[in-house]
Amino acid sequence: MSLFTPNTTPIFLKEDSDTSQQIARLKELHAQATGKLKDDIARELSLVSYGEVGEKNIAFELKNSGMPMCIIHDLHLQHEDLTAQIDYVVVTRKLVFFIECKNLYGNIEIDNQGNFVRSYPWNGRTVREGIYSPITQNQRHLEVYRQLRLAKATNPIKRLGFQSGFDNFHQSIVVLANPKTVLNAKYAKKDVKDRVIRADQLINHIKNQNKKSKELASSEKAMQAWAEKILALHQPLASDYTQKYEAILTGVTVAAPAPPKTCSAPLPESEKAAVRETDATPYTVSSPQNDDLIARLKAYRLATSRKENVQAYVVFNNQQLENLITQKPKTLADLQRLPGFGPVKSEKYGPAILAVINPAKQYDEKPPKADQNPRWSPSQLVGEKVNHQSFGTGTVKSVSRHEIIIKFPATARSFAFPDVFETTIWLTNPALQQKVEALIGVSKG
Repeated sequence: MSLFTPNTTPIFLKEDSDTSQQIARLKELHAQATGKLKDDIARELSLVSYGEVGEKNIAFELKNSGMPMCIIHDLHLQHEDLTAQIDYVVVTRKLVFFIECKNLYGNIEIDNQGNFVRSYPWNGRTVREGIYSPITQNQRHLEVYRQLRLAKATNPIKRLGFQSGFDNFHQSIVVLANPKTVLNAKYAKKDVKDRVIRADQLINHIKNQNKKSKELASSEKAMQAWAEKILALHQPLASDYTQKYEAILTGVTVAAPAPPKTCSAPLPESEKAAVRETDATPYTVSSPQNDDLIARLKAYRLATSRKENVQAYVVFNNQQLENLITQKPKTLADLQRLPGFGPVKSEKYGPAILAVINPAKQYDEKPPKADQNPRWSPSQLVGEKVNHQSFGTGTVKSVSRHEIIIKFPATARSFAFPDVFETTIWLTNPALQQKVEALIGVSKG
């Protein structure tokens, strides 16, 4: 007996996900937490719950598609140090669709650079925050899949065929599952708009793309065999996104109020085994002093960004905010030791930032001069590691007079040089970062 009623019935090869267990654990932690941590968990719980509803909406659309397809829900892939968690993979007789589900509680704006900004109400106020581009995120997932399949391909002819036809056979879609979300994409480029669709448009989109495709239609048996090959790549997810709250909750409820002591002795082996990598994720434990400082720094960042008509992260991003809170620099020299705060940014924003952190002190000092060694050349940046606001860690591949190309795990990108180092990118090498920002100062001077 066929697995399909011809041309009418889809089949789920994998329908379960980890979201339900995550929600249950967050509810348990919320019941134990107090204060700001309780509010943080409540917000996380709300967003995760919305995500689950969105995935169910997409499942409903796929089940009622009226066309043969194989569906894989919540596929986890890992290749070397790259990982991907894909909401849905839909295999049809012609094409394979990688679907990123976004329930997107609140409203979404997409600008002409492809940046996504979400705004939503929370506790009587509106929270506005940039989110990682789901288009970039899904493209990264697709790249992990590509690299994984190529690594497993031993036949050079099949490997070449897979590589050459990959882009024609695989498509990336971002699906907005919440019908109440207001999407403002009037400034977005056409290729961005074409890859972001609503849940009620999903089936028509899949049908239209299959109709336009010049690929030969496979049999339903071959279609299922291809889907099962993809499912065979699934790796159970090892990370638990509730662990950061578990670690904080344990620290708040169990740890003594005395400040922690520095211990130079090595950990016993039994204790080493209990340390999880995700527990070490930086997180500022709530305290009245930190909460007040965070509020003051964010207020300064917002006021400055509005005054200069720039994005808030240009002043400093959230990771840099975290560093300011934990390190609390007292001088401009201290500030320049933090990633992303080179001479140019320190001279422009440093005195005001330090005044916010240490309001009792006046700051009129000049930042330390960067090394102006004339033997230094931007070509020395090739091979250096950088951090990007959206793409994460990358490696510099080439530098010319006005352009720098950086290879990230999922893509290679070209940026204006050296200006990009003033906003969204910074080098992991502080000395080189200072040289680049000094170059920016010279070019603007």
